[in-house]
Formats: sequence, C-alpha cells, structure tokens
Amino acid sequence: MSSPRSGRRSTATRQGRRGKGEIFAAVPPEADAASQRWNLELLDRVDHVLLGRRTYDLFVQYWPGADDPIAERVNAIPKVVCSRSLDAAPWGGFAPARVVPDASAHLRSFHDGTDGVVLVWGSLSIVHELVEAGQLDELDLFVAPVVLGGGTPLLPAPVGLRQRAVEDLGGATHLRLALAPR
Repeated sequence: MSSPRSGRRSTATRQGRRGKGEIFAAVPPEADAASQRWNLELLDRVDHVLLGRRTYDLFVQYWPGADDPIAERVNAIPKVVCSRSLDAAPWGGFAPARVVPDASAHLRSFHDGTDGVVLVWGSLSIVHELVEAGQLDELDLFVAPVVLGGGTPLLPAPVGLRQRAVEDLGGATHLRLALAPR
C-alpha cells in the first residue's frame, strides 16, 4: 500500500455492480469468511473510506441495517462520498458521510496533513481518476471464479503492476498488486 513516490497509502478494492449475484453465489462460505476477516483487518488500518455516488447508493441501502461480521466496523468508519450531485450523504443511524466533489483534490488535501490510509471500495470511476492522477498505490482484489464478459474495465489504461501477495481462499483468490509509478 505504500507509494514509492510519497509514503502515502491509498488502496482500492473491487466489488462489481453488474453480476454481483453471480459473483457472490460462486464464492464458497470459507472463502467469504476469509475475505470478511481480511476486511476487518484492513478496516482497522484505514483512516476513512472513499466512495463514489453509485457505490454510496448501494452501500447505504445495505450496511446500516446489515448483520454481517464487518457491519459494525463498516458503519463506524468515517466515509467520504465523491459526488457533484449530492449535498448530503446520510448513513442510517450512524454518522453521515462527508461529500466532496473531487476525489483527487480530496486525497491531495488529506495527504497534506497525514500519511494515513484511504480505502476506495468499489467506485471504479474514482479508481480510474486516481490511477490517472498517480494517486493509487495498491489494488486489493478478491477474484471469484466467474467471468461476466462485460462491464467497466478495472483500470483505465495499461498500468504496470507488481504482485505483493496472493492467497488461495479455496474458491476465490485474494490479490494485492502495487501500481508502478506513472
């Protein structure tokens, strides 16, 4: 997660919007439990979560009332929603998310005061913006044995990657990939 350019940490995970039923159905319970454990560990190191508006819309419908093992942590962690159309981002009975219009400007401002970790969860438009700006350090991916055959590309253009870790979860694979400096 550390950037060779800055020492700052930004990481992204991928949970696709289209075909998510097929993806989740293909992941066996032991692999899902392993991903939940990883997410709990990851969230303990994150200063806040950065979401796009569409991912926010999906998450806010699910997480405030969820009873998943990580729901308490997901609901408690500070969240920032990048949107030019929202004025507010309530989160059920929990603290609302902060709304900012520009992900890249937000990260520049955040990293001016800290070397903390920001997690981009889903939100491929934000991932694309941050890759293009050279502000994304690592991809943290859970890969299920399903090919959807379409959708938004994970990355906006060819990007050099270096494998940091790979773990077979018995029905899914966890990959951590560092992005090469641009």
